[in-house]
Amino acid sequence: MKLLLLIFVTSFNIARAAVVEESIAHAGVKFRVVRVSPETVQVVWKNGNGALYRSFDKVQAAFAAQGKTVKFIMNAGIFEPEGIPSGLHIEGGNNLRPINLADAPGNFFLKPNGVCAFGQGKQADPFVGTCASWQKMAGHESWAIQSGPILLTDGKRHPAFTEVSTSKLPRNGVGLDNKGRFIFAITDKGEMVNFWDFAGLFLKLDCKDALFLDGDISQMSVNPDKPVESNQFGVMFVVAE
Repeated sequence: MKLLLLIFVTSFNIARAAVVEESIAHAGVKFRVVRVSPETVQVVWKNGNGALYRSFDKVQAAFAAQGKTVKFIMNAGIFEPEGIPSGLHIEGGNNLRPINLADAPGNFFLKPNGVCAFGQGKQADPFVGTCASWQKMAGHESWAIQSGPILLTDGKRHPAFTEVSTSKLPRNGVGLDNKGRFIFAITDKGEMVNFWDFAGLFLKLDCKDALFLDGDISQMSVNPDKPVESNQFGVMFVVAE
């Protein structure tokens, strides 16, 4: 009986940590999509010495030094020069950057912008929503990041989006689906999308809430078998085992 229980638990852990990439087309655009359990996701910005990671390969090396393998990594939002998050950043339960509600030009400041977090309120719940919604519930986050604009709020697109928009670029984002999973999506190589259709992708993936992360420089790596050369980022999402 003990042996069978051990096998079951081990199999469950492996299944939960597995990361599977899907290729999904929407509005004539190809996307790379990953669906993951919230408890497997973490965010990283600096190492234990306070040095910024900035790139995928440095994050991979840091986890390898802990005996772990990075199974998924993606940039996690807009940042200022030298890799400083443009807004809220909570990591390991510590608030390292305050929420930014300033008015300014650019995607990040297109209100409403939003937050992606885990450990919301008194329970370990995943959260994707507007900054205003997050402020009403904040208190016990393991991690949180801020970006903008929000793509979907309760199943409705951001009011500034238009179906006929000609502003098409590479983009990545994160949503929360009806099974409580984080859905990470990025345009496939060479593909470009406007905000209206990008929000529509998350509706197609059963998300009522979704957040734009970044554009041209965005990258995602799934189950890499060697160090990944990447652009320079601020905060990054990671799933490791």
